[in-house]
Amino acid sequence: MSRKKKPASKSGGNKVQASKKQSNTAQTGQQGKRKLAVKVRTAKGRKLSSTLWLKRQLNDPYVIRAKEEGLRARAAFKLTEMDDQFSLIKPGMVIVDLGAAPGGWSQVAARRAKSTEGPEAKRGQVIAIDISEMEPIAGVEIIHMDFMEDEAPDELKKALKGNAADIVMSDMAAPSTGHKQTDHLRIIGLAEAALEFAIEVLKPGGCFVAKVLQGGTEHELLNQMKKHFKKTRHVKPDASRADSSELYVLATEFKGNQPD
Repeated sequence: MSRKKKPASKSGGNKVQASKKQSNTAQTGQQGKRKLAVKVRTAKGRKLSSTLWLKRQLNDPYVIRAKEEGLRARAAFKLTEMDDQFSLIKPGMVIVDLGAAPGGWSQVAARRAKSTEGPEAKRGQVIAIDISEMEPIAGVEIIHMDFMEDEAPDELKKALKGNAADIVMSDMAAPSTGHKQTDHLRIIGLAEAALEFAIEVLKPGGCFVAKVLQGGTEHELLNQMKKHFKKTRHVKPDASRADSSELYVLATEFKGNQPD
């Protein structure tokens, strides 16, 4: 599978607005109840930065909601908000989740595509892949493998069993180096590889969503997306922390495989 880069163009941003119920719940952790902030003592041997991170996690309304709703990660709400805004997932859809661990996006996809409900002919199909091992998820076929391995795309295609995908989604991110430009280029490389795979397996009308970081070169990715999809945009869900440079690129209405 070739993984070449294409020229660039610009695209406007788009902020996902959560529903009123979601916003209220996110502010309180549970609708109608205000929760007191959890204090964290600086334990012996723990750095201040680690203590501050732990405090943020314990008091993060999305982390609290994830626990209450049986979701594996707060990231699940990023996909939920994007789906609520753009109506991406429908019952019966075939969905591929790249970089799925710990499984929050796959859980949302399985619930909304109804991959565990109804007759087999009308059930959705969710396939997840990650280099990290994941606990089983009802309605999700999990492949324990690095998506960037040469054999990974073929393994995913085998799991599709001849079906074209309705959605290819990627929340992949490389381990942070602390160097902004390097981290940006690494995550863009993952998104470009995900896009090339999506172009191979999506059905006409399908969609693609991938995590990127702000930094300029994501516009090259958007330019490539515009060749294959009718609509492309930047999205920053409310569940994505405001102080994070994280963004998502979203492409809808796949045109079908076309020669470059």
